[in-house]
Amino acid sequence: MADLFVWLISFFLLIALLVLITFQLMCLADLEFDYINPYDSSTRINRVVMPEFITQAVLCFFYLVTRHWIMALFCVPYLLFNIRLYRRRMHLIDVTEIFNLLSWEKKQRLIKLFYLVFILFLSVFWYRQFERLNCLSILWISL
Repeated sequence: MADLFVWLISFFLLIALLVLITFQLMCLADLEFDYINPYDSSTRINRVVMPEFITQAVLCFFYLVTRHWIMALFCVPYLLFNIRLYRRRMHLIDVTEIFNLLSWEKKQRLIKLFYLVFILFLSVFWYRQFERLNCLSILWISL
C-alpha cells in the first residue's frame, strides 16, 4: 500500500511538471504568433521557472528517499541541466533577447516535455510491473 502512495505522489509531481512546461510552451507560442507582447510573455515564463526547478528537485529527492534508484537516475540528467542553467543565469528569459532566443527556448522546453513524458511512461510501467509482481508473489505463496 505504501508503494501505491509513493507512485501517486510521483505521478502528481510529474503531472505538475508537465503542466508547468506546457504553460511555458504556450506562452512562447503566443509570443511567436504575436498574441502577447514580449514583456508579458517573459514575466509569465519567469514566474514559473523556479517552481519547475524546485518541483523537479523534489521529485528526484523523493525517488532517492523512497529507494527507487532507477527512477532517480532517470531524473538526474534533467536536474543537472536545471542546475547548469541556474548557475549560468540562463534560467530566466530576458525581455530584450526573447525574440533572438525564441527557437532555442522552444526547443529546450520541447526536449524537457518529451523527457518528462518518457519518465511518466516509465513511472506508469514501474507501477504496472510492481502490481504484476505482487500478484505473482501472492499466487506463488498460495500454491
